[in-house]
Amino acid sequence: MEVQITFQRRIPGLGSRTIKQKLKRLLSDLGFHEGELSVLFTDDRRIAELNQQYLKREGPTNVLAFPMLSGSPPPLPSGMLGDVVVSVDTALSESRELGEPLPHTVYRLVIHGILHLLGHDHEGSPKQALRMRREETRLMALVMDD
Repeated sequence: MEVQITFQRRIPGLGSRTIKQKLKRLLSDLGFHEGELSVLFTDDRRIAELNQQYLKREGPTNVLAFPMLSGSPPPLPSGMLGDVVVSVDTALSESRELGEPLPHTVYRLVIHGILHLLGHDHEGSPKQALRMRREETRLMALVMDD
């Protein structure tokens, strides 16, 4: 699985090699051995622009996900999954607010975005939200375990 990492805003203490290794492990666990995922780390200004342009929502957010395939079935375990965009500014704020280490916050947000790429939705119903939260917890344990 090819994982492309782009930094428009650097993350203190985290580099692309470590992030790629953890995401490849996560994607392998999800059954994605071939294909591509793109992750962009940016700032609040840029994510606010993307949020407005694509979702018609004002202001910055913590993470956006842009699946390559749309529709009800999740994408096949090969090909381009899509793009995940994380605001490093918001991740830093959330890390401080929640009292969690910055790497934990960053991986939580990336995992959240990947789950959206795979068709998970926490805004649909309480049952869907619970299923997504459980999968986030499972995947966080996987990437934070090494």
